Amino acid sequence: MALNKIKTDVKMNKSHIITRWNRKFSVILLLSIILSGCTISYKFNGASIDYAKTKSISIVDFPNNAELVYPPLSQVFTEKLRDVYTKQTRLQLLKKGGDLHIEGEIIGYQLTPMAISSDTYASQTKLTITINVRFTNHKNPDDDFVDKKYSAYKTFDSSQNFTDVQDELIKEIVDEITDIIYNDTVAKW
Repeated sequence: MALNKIKTDVKMNKSHIITRWNRKFSVILLLSIILSGCTISYKFNGASIDYAKTKSISIVDFPNNAELVYPPLSQVFTEKLRDVYTKQTRLQLLKKGGDLHIEGEIIGYQLTPMAISSDTYASQTKLTITINVRFTNHKNPDDDFVDKKYSAYKTFDSSQNFTDVQDELIKEIVDEITDIIYNDTVAKW
């Protein structure tokens, strides 16, 4: 009789353990389903644009007015700036008359020797690009700015031929400057 009672107790405990486990599993499953639908995401390239009011942007070609001129720079910079706004916003790109308007010019393209080595030659050279920008927000004139200068640079080993690294350096510098302009005009952070 004692043996039957022990078997019954074991069956009840086993049943009780399985039921508790099923409840815990059900709760965990339910929570994971609920939480998978509630995710928080932060986008650090997101713009703070009221698309109900602001629908378009115009970006004028940036002429190269620097003393040292690299002919493709104007087109490379202007196209990259347009790409940033078309890829990261829902604004329609217009040739002129946009709700937001960006214009300016390239005012600096300089090579500067850096880090003089023991043989009095420069071991590194710095390429600096400077852009002057004017921004007009026709929907919120408080955001406008005139003649704001943006500059970025990259260094390279002077033993390298500048023409071999020039395009890659320009791409990196232009990426950096266009991101800063984007942040100053529409991202506001």
